[in-house]
Amino acid sequence: MGAQKKGATARVAEDSEVVARHSLQAILLADSFTTKFRPITLERPRVLLPLVNIPMIDYTLAWLESAGVEEVFVFCCAHSKQVIDYLGSSGWSSKPKFSVTTIEANDSISAGDALRLIYERQVIDGDFVLISGDTVSNMLLTQALEEHKERRKRDANAIMTMVVQHSKPSPITQQSRLGTDELFMAINPDTKQLLYYEDKAEYSKGFISLDKTLIADNPSIVLHNDKQDCYIDICSEEVLSLFTDNFDYQHLRRHFVKGLLLDDILGYKIFTHEIHSSYAARIDNFRSYDTISKDIIQRWTYPFVPDILCGSSAIKLERQGIYRASEVTQSRSAQVGSFTVIGQGTKIGNNTKISHSVIGEGCSIGSNVTIEGSYIWNDVTIEDGCKLSHAIVCDGVKMKLGAVLEPGVVLSVKVVVGEQFVVPAYSMVSLIQQPTQQDSDEELEYAENSSGTVEIPSDKLNGEIASDLSDTRYGPTPELGTGGVGYIWSIFEGAHDEEWRHSVAPIPTDKVAKIMLDKDEDEELLTQDGNALVEELKSDSEDDDNEGSRDDYASFEKEVEATFLRAVHENVKVDHAVLEMNGLRLSYNIAAVDCAGAIFYSMMKLAVESLHSSASELQRNAMEVITTWQKLLKSFLHDIDEEIEVILKFEEICLESAKEFSPLFSQILHLLYDKEILQEDAILRWADEKEGADESDKMFLKRSEKFIQWLREAEEEEED
Repeated sequence: MGAQKKGATARVAEDSEVVARHSLQAILLADSFTTKFRPITLERPRVLLPLVNIPMIDYTLAWLESAGVEEVFVFCCAHSKQVIDYLGSSGWSSKPKFSVTTIEANDSISAGDALRLIYERQVIDGDFVLISGDTVSNMLLTQALEEHKERRKRDANAIMTMVVQHSKPSPITQQSRLGTDELFMAINPDTKQLLYYEDKAEYSKGFISLDKTLIADNPSIVLHNDKQDCYIDICSEEVLSLFTDNFDYQHLRRHFVKGLLLDDILGYKIFTHEIHSSYAARIDNFRSYDTISKDIIQRWTYPFVPDILCGSSAIKLERQGIYRASEVTQSRSAQVGSFTVIGQGTKIGNNTKISHSVIGEGCSIGSNVTIEGSYIWNDVTIEDGCKLSHAIVCDGVKMKLGAVLEPGVVLSVKVVVGEQFVVPAYSMVSLIQQPTQQDSDEELEYAENSSGTVEIPSDKLNGEIASDLSDTRYGPTPELGTGGVGYIWSIFEGAHDEEWRHSVAPIPTDKVAKIMLDKDEDEELLTQDGNALVEELKSDSEDDDNEGSRDDYASFEKEVEATFLRAVHENVKVDHAVLEMNGLRLSYNIAAVDCAGAIFYSMMKLAVESLHSSASELQRNAMEVITTWQKLLKSFLHDIDEEIEVILKFEEICLESAKEFSPLFSQILHLLYDKEILQEDAILRWADEKEGADESDKMFLKRSEKFIQWLREAEEEEED
């Protein structure tokens, strides 16, 4: 479970004190101006979708309030009436020291349009925070604000500071853990000025192009692909006027940021502020929805977690990361697994199993139901015998007896799935028929629906669609089986990759294997052409190389640990984890044996950090971890020498990072032998090599004497 940031209250006070001298304002965009959450967002605004049973916008507003922002202007466009009504009914619009004002415009089609309208209203009178209402963060603004203000004093052209954080993308899928594309940034390491920004690199070429003047004008420049854009910006007033001066600026990054970086006439500059121990992420697609939900449940976003935002009387945190609201009715035979949230008033039937899932309020879940890695919103009915795997089920949905949702399915509001019907993987299902033309990502959620089979009149653009749906009775449709109601949307041409890349479901093993195969073929071609370049780039300094190698391995070890923990918490298949680790190993150019050592270290660390009160419980933890992930570790052990290295790594762990394992060394060694991770020859050779060592280095050999003797006798009997 993520470490709680216990000093948050004190640091929030510090934040407020710093900004108290100048009233800090914020612009919150309550419209994503994309279609990535369709079909759900045809009926609901994205910012009001539940994130661990709390509307997304609540996380954003709670953070802004805690960070010392005093005045927030919420720009509403698609479904604006729903957003305005919610802010009024939830109390955000009536707080005494935190002003929340809505600005409504139904004809805007981009963030650029929104900022131009806000400029016309003349409500911003100084530096402001620009953020989307689907952003979750617990960072402190103090340092970033001070840096921004100091730069402005020295250079009036320093008009914007972007918040970024370290996040190395998957070497296989070229995606971050949030499902966003690999991002390339060129940053001056001394001044932190942003010099280049590209989130749509042409990977097939194997390289990106930088203007030679960029390198000539900047003696120090670092190109990163290990940074995540948090979409939190500190801006000066000039940012709004620039949008007004240039109507080509529509998208915040693709047009505005890139436009300023390429403009050598006005000379405006953008800088970066990197956060390290804090959390900041934006919900951009279904995969990031899944990832951020898990981060909230594991408390990486503390203090913005369910039991604090809702109040401990409304929902309580139990052992194993289980959150349970009041008035939950659960059968004694039902099983609720770790990292699961159960909403108020929900009923769970006999022999039902729920794990790594979020269940909303007022749900009725029958008997013998299996729910894994799924998000069930409010007032959902799931009848007996249903199976759900890595799916999203929206408000008011009904699943009839024995229905099945395969991975990646999204059921929009009030859909009904017929008895025994199996909804195919990655299906998008809605009561609204699919438009016949696919809208671009830069159009509104409701944009141009009149071009397809769905017509949404102009007087319905404020979000009355949802209320209309609640009053309309839909007849059965054969697409969802007997008694089913709704339409299964087809996948548009060219969008087949997006279905699994941006889904809440883990990426299928066959897809990962295919990507790896294609990647190997591409790398082989690049290697044939690039041998001379590689030789040319070799370092002249062996000392620098060694230091860099140590840093690289430390970074690699951290990445392995993070990848392993994600695999554990997200129930990733072992074969998939092997491919991820191998891709990570290749990207760092690390030997298989070092990868095995890093994996073993991560396994032992998980065991020691899991709950235990005695040596026997710690041993049981280690046994569970090793048994579950033995195939992952064995995949990187190809010979006796590599197995010996794992034993040496275990010695190091017992002496330094996890001394609790020291008395259990012999038992764990025996376990590794029983699980066929270590061969008899590897253990005996390790013992033989230790015989000639100093006495101080024989501690673990002595503790393992009985086991070693047993192995030798068994070997002799075999020979006889």
